[in-house]
Amino acid sequence: MTEQKVRWGILATGGIAAHFAADLVDLPDAEVVAVASRRAESATAFAERFGIGRAYGSWESLAHDEDVDVVYVATPHVAHRAAAGLCLAAGRNVLCEKPFTLNLREAAELVALALAHDRFLMEAMWMYCNPLIRRLKALVDDGAIGEVRTVQADFGLAGPFPPAHRLRDPHLGGGALLDLGVYPVSFAQLLLGEPADLTARAVLSPEGVDLQTGALLSWESGALAQLHCSLTGGTATGASVTGSAGRIDVPSGFFHPDRFVLHRDGREPREFTADPADGPRTSMRHEALEVMRALRAGERESPVVPLEGTLAVMRTLDAIRERIGVRYPGEAAGPGDGAGPREGAGAAVTPA
Repeated sequence: MTEQKVRWGILATGGIAAHFAADLVDLPDAEVVAVASRRAESATAFAERFGIGRAYGSWESLAHDEDVDVVYVATPHVAHRAAAGLCLAAGRNVLCEKPFTLNLREAAELVALALAHDRFLMEAMWMYCNPLIRRLKALVDDGAIGEVRTVQADFGLAGPFPPAHRLRDPHLGGGALLDLGVYPVSFAQLLLGEPADLTARAVLSPEGVDLQTGALLSWESGALAQLHCSLTGGTATGASVTGSAGRIDVPSGFFHPDRFVLHRDGREPREFTADPADGPRTSMRHEALEVMRALRAGERESPVVPLEGTLAVMRTLDAIRERIGVRYPGEAAGPGDGAGPREGAGAAVTPA
């Protein structure tokens, strides 16, 4: 795959799939050739909306379409394992929405499938592909603020969400942590790697999902991360990274920022802003571009969103859920049946 357009298939037809399709349409070297839904009428309507040539009423049909170079999986995360696994087993490359899966066990199964079938696989963590976030990480890695001491990040929505909403439904992997908390956790681990230990507290809904969760992550270097997610209050969605020689503040929308400010001891603050040429801050084009770059280079994973980093985030999410007592239907004794930073103090869980 070199000069020709990368041919995309889209699996699912919800809001995030429409957002991604609209961004792909604007990329001259991308072509959406097929879409699939479990309901043929949904796939047909989506195809008509975006000018897509083939609409399938089953996931299997898309997975076995050999004219598709890569499938974007945009189902709710409770179905990621099944949908992405089906595509990988059929020989398709896959970009899978975040959170990558429901738990670590499912994530590891997808990675194993990708390796077994020699296919490309990447989590659609668009934050990691954002040019301004990549600039922020480069500054931190280059020592612009010294050794990282603390990371703070929050993501909360005002709600209220009724019990029937997918965010409250345990059968759909509901709760603040997986839908929203994946961003603060991924931000912290982008800068510091996987934590050595953590503790967490949550307020649970009557259905048994977390309405809001706070977590304190720690590293052997002495660094700490204070992270918060909520379905009960709209937060600033800000982030701050403090080091031994300065600080970086992302005032709002840290996972798709339009600016951040670098503060260094003894110097005037320096503001970094997004390049208008990169498109709107809500654009998902950068993750699509990274997938297409990797496919053309013959890579099986992206160095920007590496699979081990995705697995590390899933280990942390599993460990937080273990602390706060959230387990989804069908899970075994623990969320991911496996390792993770699990030696810290347990949570005090307060039912709502």
